[in-house]
Amino acid sequence: MALSEHEQRLLDQLEQQLHADDPKFAHSMASDTRKSMSTRRLVIGSLITIAGILVLLAGIVYQLTIVGVVGFLIMGAGVYFATTKSRQPDAGQPEGRPSKTPSPGKSGFMSSLEDKWDERKRDQT
Repeated sequence: MALSEHEQRLLDQLEQQLHADDPKFAHSMASDTRKSMSTRRLVIGSLITIAGILVLLAGIVYQLTIVGVVGFLIMGAGVYFATTKSRQPDAGQPEGRPSKTPSPGKSGFMSSLEDKWDERKRDQT
Protein backbone atom coordinates (compact mmCIF):
# COMPACT_ATOMS: atom_id res chain seq x y z
CA MET A 1 0.00 0.00 0.00
CA ALA A 2 1.53 3.28 -1.12
CA LEU A 3 1.70 6.37 1.07
CA SER A 4 -0.26 9.48 0.15
CA GLU A 5 1.65 12.65 -0.70
CA HIS A 6 0.85 14.12 2.71
CA GLU A 7 2.07 11.00 4.52
CA GLN A 8 5.23 10.91 2.39
CA ARG A 9 5.95 14.57 3.20
CA LEU A 10 5.44 13.91 6.92
CA LEU A 11 7.72 10.88 6.77
CA ASP A 12 10.42 12.86 4.96
CA GLN A 13 10.08 15.66 7.49
CA LEU A 14 10.42 13.25 10.43
CA GLU A 15 13.44 11.67 8.81
CA GLN A 16 15.12 15.05 8.31
CA GLN A 17 14.42 16.02 11.92
CA LEU A 18 15.85 12.73 13.15
CA HIS A 19 19.02 13.23 11.11
CA ALA A 20 19.36 16.78 12.44
CA ASP A 21 18.70 15.90 16.10
CA ASP A 22 20.53 12.59 16.46
CA PRO A 23 22.74 11.78 13.45
CA LYS A 24 24.46 8.86 15.19
CA PHE A 25 21.15 7.09 15.89
CA ALA A 26 19.84 7.88 12.40
CA HIS A 27 23.01 6.47 10.88
CA SER A 28 22.76 3.29 12.95
CA MET A 29 19.14 2.77 11.89
CA ALA A 30 19.82 3.35 8.19
CA SER A 31 20.13 0.21 6.12
CA ASP A 32 23.71 -0.25 5.04
CA THR A 33 24.54 -3.22 2.84
CA ARG A 34 28.17 -3.30 3.96
CA LYS A 35 27.15 -3.95 7.56
CA SER A 36 24.44 -6.48 6.82
CA MET A 37 24.87 -10.22 6.81
CA SER A 38 26.88 -11.24 3.79
CA THR A 39 26.49 -14.49 1.92
CA ARG A 40 30.25 -14.85 1.80
CA ARG A 41 30.57 -14.79 5.60
CA LEU A 42 27.68 -17.22 5.91
CA VAL A 43 29.26 -19.72 3.49
CA ILE A 44 32.74 -19.46 5.04
CA GLY A 45 31.28 -19.76 8.54
CA SER A 46 29.28 -22.82 7.50
CA LEU A 47 32.39 -24.46 6.04
CA ILE A 48 34.34 -23.76 9.24
CA THR A 49 31.45 -25.20 11.27
CA ILE A 50 31.40 -28.37 9.15
CA ALA A 51 35.17 -28.70 9.56
CA GLY A 52 34.71 -28.35 13.32
CA ILE A 53 32.07 -31.08 13.33
CA LEU A 54 34.43 -33.37 11.41
CA VAL A 55 37.26 -32.71 13.88
CA LEU A 56 34.84 -33.30 16.77
CA LEU A 57 33.77 -36.62 15.25
CA ALA A 58 37.41 -37.59 14.71
CA GLY A 59 38.05 -36.90 18.38
CA ILE A 60 35.13 -39.15 19.30
CA VAL A 61 36.22 -41.95 16.97
CA TYR A 62 39.84 -41.94 18.14
CA GLN A 63 38.79 -41.28 21.76
CA LEU A 64 40.99 -38.18 22.05
CA THR A 65 39.31 -35.64 24.29
CA ILE A 66 41.59 -32.77 23.29
CA VAL A 67 40.78 -33.27 19.59
CA GLY A 68 37.06 -33.25 20.42
CA VAL A 69 37.41 -30.03 22.40
CA VAL A 70 39.36 -28.40 19.56
CA GLY A 71 36.67 -29.53 17.11
CA PHE A 72 33.99 -28.02 19.31
CA LEU A 73 35.91 -24.72 19.50
CA ILE A 74 36.34 -24.68 15.71
CA MET A 75 32.64 -25.36 15.32
CA GLY A 76 31.75 -22.48 17.68
CA ALA A 77 34.11 -20.13 15.87
CA GLY A 78 32.46 -21.02 12.56
CA VAL A 79 28.98 -20.28 13.89
CA TYR A 80 30.21 -17.00 15.40
CA PHE A 81 31.86 -15.97 12.12
CA ALA A 82 28.74 -16.83 10.11
CA THR A 83 26.35 -14.91 12.35
CA THR A 84 28.32 -11.71 12.94
CA LYS A 85 28.31 -8.71 10.65
CA SER A 86 31.47 -7.42 9.02
CA ARG A 87 33.08 -4.43 10.71
CA GLN A 88 34.24 -2.38 7.76
CA PRO A 89 34.67 1.33 8.50
CA ASP A 90 32.48 3.74 6.55
CA ALA A 91 34.11 5.33 3.54
CA GLY A 92 32.93 8.81 4.54
CA GLN A 93 33.93 8.66 8.21
CA PRO A 94 37.42 7.83 9.47
CA GLU A 95 37.62 5.19 12.20
CA GLY A 96 38.95 7.33 15.04
CA ARG A 97 36.63 10.29 14.50
CA PRO A 98 34.51 11.14 17.54
CA SER A 99 30.80 11.40 16.93
CA LYS A 100 28.71 14.43 17.81
CA THR A 101 26.70 13.84 20.97
CA PRO A 102 23.27 15.36 21.33
CA SER A 103 22.85 18.15 23.82
CA PRO A 104 21.04 17.37 27.07
CA GLY A 105 17.38 18.27 27.40
CA LYS A 106 14.56 17.95 24.92
CA SER A 107 15.52 17.60 21.29
CA GLY A 108 13.63 19.40 18.56
CA PHE A 109 12.29 16.14 17.21
CA MET A 110 10.80 15.00 20.51
CA SER A 111 9.42 18.41 21.39
CA SER A 112 7.68 18.68 18.02
CA LEU A 113 6.13 15.23 18.54
CA GLU A 114 4.94 16.25 21.99
CA ASP A 115 3.48 19.46 20.58
CA LYS A 116 1.58 17.50 17.94
CA TRP A 117 0.32 15.10 20.61
CA ASP A 118 -0.88 17.97 22.79
CA GLU A 119 -2.60 19.56 19.79
CA ARG A 120 -4.44 16.32 19.03
CA LYS A 121 -5.55 16.03 22.65
CA ARG A 122 -6.91 19.60 22.57
CA ASP A 123 -8.77 18.94 19.31
CA GLN A 124 -10.44 15.82 20.73
CA THR A 125 -11.81 17.55 23.84
